[in-house]
Amino acid sequence: MSKTTVNQSATVKENLADTEQHYFNSYDHYGIHEEMLQDTVRTLSYRNAIIQNKDFFKDKIVLDVGCGTGILSMFAAKHGAKHVIGVDMSSIIEMAGRLVEINGYSDKITLLRGKLEDIDLPFPKVDIIISEWMGYFLLYESMLDTVLYARDKYLVEGGLIFPDKCSIHVAGLEDSHYKTEKLDYWQDVYGFDYSPFIPLVMREPIVDTVDNAAVNTSKNKIIEFDLNTVTLDDLVFSVPFKIISKRHDYINGLITWFDIEFPAPKGKKAITFSTGAHAPYTHWKQTVFYLADDLECEVGDVLEGQITSIPNKRNNRDLDITIEYEFKAEGVEKEERSKKNKNTYIMH
Repeated sequence: MSKTTVNQSATVKENLADTEQHYFNSYDHYGIHEEMLQDTVRTLSYRNAIIQNKDFFKDKIVLDVGCGTGILSMFAAKHGAKHVIGVDMSSIIEMAGRLVEINGYSDKITLLRGKLEDIDLPFPKVDIIISEWMGYFLLYESMLDTVLYARDKYLVEGGLIFPDKCSIHVAGLEDSHYKTEKLDYWQDVYGFDYSPFIPLVMREPIVDTVDNAAVNTSKNKIIEFDLNTVTLDDLVFSVPFKIISKRHDYINGLITWFDIEFPAPKGKKAITFSTGAHAPYTHWKQTVFYLADDLECEVGDVLEGQITSIPNKRNNRDLDITIEYEFKAEGVEKEERSKKNKNTYIMH
């Protein structure tokens, strides 16, 4: 039996920390779900991965972590699952209940309101976990910790997680016009000097759609996670990167994105998608970190360094990110063009 009302919730929202309440409240509004549903790359990738694995879904128990409007639960039920449990903390689960009913899946889908960690599932184990948990920069405001909790507590040995692999990538980009416009604004705000805002602005990464033509270096996969084995400790990372300039240009910042892969039957090509500038649009867009230096580069110049990502101590859904870099120019004026620096950012 589904439990979707406030009174039936396993978690009392008012008892949560303010940051947690704010996070769950953001998913109460239909607009964010409309954006995700209309993201065809996202939604069709999940549907196609379920269809490709329909023989495995047949007569299986499925857990949908953060079910939202229930679209993934209904995909699973439609393509063979014996029963699906959808869990969500936000009030959108009430609408999910109506959608499940009018689409004829009330006997195959149970919806439970609350944090998964507070809920007693109607089945001791599940065969499959599905979840659209990813956030900007993959891990910002993500639900991956809850997915891993579900894996460790409920997933049968040999069960599947959809998706089960993800990776973060980085490249350099030229974006001098937007960067200059963004910073110059604070030099003169209605005749007043607001320049103390500039360091604060520089600390905030930009989430936006980047023209692939602005990417002017090689790309580098900096880290990959296998959801079958990854631990919470692995989500705190400090990894090297190395990218090479492809043209005479300026590198004003780093663009980052993530790629996703789903399980595939033996002998079949896995369903994948990318959120990079080279790929079709997704609502995750790309995340840009502007550098303190504007690096004048020639073909073959090397930018390398270290990217560190740590959950913020005050709110673990936020990220503290540090980028240390050394730009090694060659050829004309290489000493003047070479730079070494360390930038800090917060995604909140």
